[in-house]
Amino acid sequence: MAKSLKMKAFIGTALLASASMASADTLREALVKAYQTNPTLTGARAGQRVIDENVPIARAHILPSANANATLNQTIDNYPGEVPGRRIQLGVNGAVPLYSGGGLRNQVRSAEARVAAGRANLLGTESDVFVATVTAYMDVLRDQAIVGLNQSQVKLLQVNLEATKDRFEVGDLTRTDVAQSEARLALADSNLQSAEAQLIASRERYVQIVGDEPDNLETPPPLPNMPTTVGQAVETALADNPDLHAANEGRKAAALDVKVSQSQRMPRVSGVANVQGGHYLGSLNSPLRPERDSSVAVGVQATMPLFSGGALSAQNRQSQARLSQSQEQIIEIERSIIAQTRSAFARWRAANGVIESTEIAVKANKLALEGVRAENSVGTRTILDILDAQQELLNSEVRLETAKRDAYVAGFQLLAVMGRAQYASLGLDGGAMYDPTLTYKRYEKTIWDWKDEPDPVPQATRTVDTIPQTPALPDKPNKK
Repeated sequence: MAKSLKMKAFIGTALLASASMASADTLREALVKAYQTNPTLTGARAGQRVIDENVPIARAHILPSANANATLNQTIDNYPGEVPGRRIQLGVNGAVPLYSGGGLRNQVRSAEARVAAGRANLLGTESDVFVATVTAYMDVLRDQAIVGLNQSQVKLLQVNLEATKDRFEVGDLTRTDVAQSEARLALADSNLQSAEAQLIASRERYVQIVGDEPDNLETPPPLPNMPTTVGQAVETALADNPDLHAANEGRKAAALDVKVSQSQRMPRVSGVANVQGGHYLGSLNSPLRPERDSSVAVGVQATMPLFSGGALSAQNRQSQARLSQSQEQIIEIERSIIAQTRSAFARWRAANGVIESTEIAVKANKLALEGVRAENSVGTRTILDILDAQQELLNSEVRLETAKRDAYVAGFQLLAVMGRAQYASLGLDGGAMYDPTLTYKRYEKTIWDWKDEPDPVPQATRTVDTIPQTPALPDKPNKK
C-alpha cells in the first residue's frame, strides 16, 4: 500500500506542471481538461448512472407494494328501478413478497455486480480518453517539429539555389546543377505543404479530444515507474487492468442470473391485503340498504408454476449459456491484455532504441554535411552530393521526432494496459475527481416514488466556437 501511494505521488509530481488553467499548455492541463469535458467520458459517466439505477429497481421488487383504485359507475338503464343508479368505489391493494426461491434477492445481487462491472468499464474509458489525449498532444509536438524542419530545409535550399545560380553565371557550375537545386527545392516545398496539412489535422484532433486549442505545448516530462521487464508489465496488467476487472464482475452477475432463472420454478408466496369502500351517492331506491359499504381482507397468496411449455427450462439454459459466454470472454480479454502489454512494451523499448540510434545518425549526418560542403569548395564534391547530404540530415531529424513521439505514446499505452493511466493513479489535481459512488449511494435505498432529479445539462464543452487551426508555429520555443 505504501509503495502504491509512493508511486502515485511520483507520477503526479512528474506530470504536474506549474501553469495556469487558462490554456492547455502542459500535458497535465490537457489531461485535466479532457477528464472534465470530453464527451466520451462524460457520456460514459451518465451511462454508469443508468446501470446504477438497476439496483433500486431490483430492490423495489422485494419491498411491499400498494396501489389505489377508484371506480365510478352510472347506470344507464335502471328498469325496473331496483339497481342503484350510481356507485363510487375506492380501494387500496397491497402485497409483500414472502418467498421467491431466492430469485428477488439474487436479482439485487446481480444488479450490484453489474454496477461494479460498470465502474471498471468507466475506468477503462477514462484510460482510453487519456491515451487519446496523450497521442493527440504528442502528434501536435511531432508535427510542429517536422514543419519547422521542413521550413528550415526550404530556406536552406532557397539559399543553395541562389548560390548555385550565381556560380552558374560565372561558369563555375552547369545548368544541370541549377536544375538539380530547383528540383530539390520544389520537392522540399511540397513536403512542407504536406507537413503543414498534417499539423492542421493533428491540431484539430487535439481540439476534438481536449476541447481546447493547443497553445505552445510544452515538452512532457518523462514517464515514471515504467516496468523493467515484460514479465513485470504483464503481471501488473493482469492484476490492475480495468477491462479484466469488468469481465470478472460480469461473470459474477451472469452466475447470479442463473440462480434467478432457476428460482422461476419455485413457488412464490406473498402476503396480500385489500381495503375497499363504496358509496351509492343517493341513488338507492330502498331505504333499507345503507348508502355506504366497506371491506377489509388480508391473506396469503401462493403460486406455483406447473407447466410452461418448456419456457422455464429454456430460460435457465439461456442464462447458463450467458454464464459460459462471460467465462470465455474473461479468457479472451486476458489474452488481449497479455498481447497488448507485450506489444506495447516492445514498441516502447524499440522506439527508445530508435531514438538512441537516430540521435547518432543526426550527429553523423551533420558532420557529413559539413564535410561535403568543405569538399565541394575544393572541387571534390558536386552540388548533388550536398543536396543528398542535406536530405539525409532532414530524414534523420524527422525520424528522430517521430521516434520521440512513438516512444512516449507507446509508454503511455503500456501504462494504460497496466491499469496505471487513470485520474487517480496519475495524481492529477485539476479539480474534484469524479466519484461514481456518490449518486449510487444517494439513491441506492430510496423508496420514495416522487423524487426526481433536475433536467440534465451537457457536461462536455462544444468546439463550434474554436477557430480553424493553422500550421503557424508557436512564437516561442517549447520548454525543455
